[in-house]
Amino acid sequence: MKQSVVPSQYLQIALDLATRIAKGELAEGSRIYGRSVMASEYNVSPETIRRALRLLADMKVVEVKPQSGAKVLSADSARRYIENFEEGADVHAMRAQLKSLLEEYDQLSRRLTETVTALIKSRETFAAAGEPLPNYEVPVPKDSPLIGKSIGALKFWQSTGGTIVAIRRGQTVILSPGPYAELYGGDIIVLVGSPAAAEAAHHLVSAKE
Repeated sequence: MKQSVVPSQYLQIALDLATRIAKGELAEGSRIYGRSVMASEYNVSPETIRRALRLLADMKVVEVKPQSGAKVLSADSARRYIENFEEGADVHAMRAQLKSLLEEYDQLSRRLTETVTALIKSRETFAAAGEPLPNYEVPVPKDSPLIGKSIGALKFWQSTGGTIVAIRRGQTVILSPGPYAELYGGDIIVLVGSPAAAEAAHHLVSAKE
């Protein structure tokens, strides 16, 4: 779903004026009301109107002269401005979405780090008491329906009650895999939890769709 992006007031006003010019509501050669009148119309400060007109002047949509106000120059330039604005809004939306995803990933990473740290401390506590922290290895079959799916999408913890602390892939060990880590056939999932969690994990990776 496309993310909604609300531009600054002066950008919205510039877009509205450009739209009116493109539609012919403000004809080429006509003069636009003074900044004070427009400020009252749009319920903003005269400085906001000045910035909007300056932007349109840079795009050759209007001409701004001191003491004379603004004059409409080109409907074609207004249409080009509208097209450029829409493209810029799409890029802005994608950047905002990327920022949101990165922030979400950072939050998940911190939670995973905190969980692993707590597990390590628990291991030390169990070791001190002479009780090992229960951990299990769950192989991912070559034909597992989970292949290519991420840990986050699988909701592994919610489905099994076990926490993945590592994935062994051949000679490589991936510690604290994040929610976007995908499972491959032949992977060995290392999880901590109860025997029931390990059994649920075995069933999850082996179940046929």
